Amino acid sequence: MTSPAGSSSTPRADGGLIVTLDGPAGTGKSTVGRRLAERLGLEFLDTGAMYRAATALVIDQGIDSNDEEAVARAAADAELHFDWSTDPPTLLAHGRPIMGRLRDADVASLISTLAAQARLRNVMVALQRRIGAAHNRLLSEGRDQGSVVFVDATVKIYLHASAIVRAQRRAKQLRQAGRSVDVKTIEAELIERDRKDAARTVGPLVKSIDAIDVDTSDMTFDESLDTLERLVREHAPAASFGSAPEVKRDHG
Repeated sequence: MTSPAGSSSTPRADGGLIVTLDGPAGTGKSTVGRRLAERLGLEFLDTGAMYRAATALVIDQGIDSNDEEAVARAAADAELHFDWSTDPPTLLAHGRPIMGRLRDADVASLISTLAAQARLRNVMVALQRRIGAAHNRLLSEGRDQGSVVFVDATVKIYLHASAIVRAQRRAKQLRQAGRSVDVKTIEAELIERDRKDAARTVGPLVKSIDAIDVDTSDMTFDESLDTLERLVREHAPAASFGSAPEVKRDHG
């Protein structure tokens, strides 16, 4: 684990605190990010859920996944937003919860293809920035949060682990959910997902030069969480932290 030179941050002009948590699939960013946000008194934005929701909409509406304009329009028309009054926040599409579809196999198999589309990413980046403007004490998790969406974030972290470790962790989660899995298959899928995410021309998976690199291959979940909390507190102004944020509703 290394910290980039000059990674100490200054307060944002709006007085808020934006922490970005980027990294490849299977690193547990959503789980650890949610817990980290709780510890720091920040709201949590799961941008991966937004792309999964868009993918589910495309599948369920029978939209040609190669029709980039139709894909982007489906995401925009759905008015994706979070209900921040729930814990965790519930993602809604067309005013209805869509969380139950996000981890389905058909969504997982198509999400990388759609996430590489420039039109869809433009829709999502604009929406994520609106959320950041409305919730300026935020921890945002994804692939391009520090490199594209919130380039002025107070603290940027790049979380990763070896493919085999990520596969083992994912397999454990799936088995606990009652699914039959093969670790080697999952590992191969993660490696291919990494390749696609890094190779796409728009919003590629990349570590920002000012991001703190954290390899969790040899860490337990609690060790990862403690390490991330320590790093954020070290690199953000002390005045940024306090009690948990007030729950609010909006269309961010």
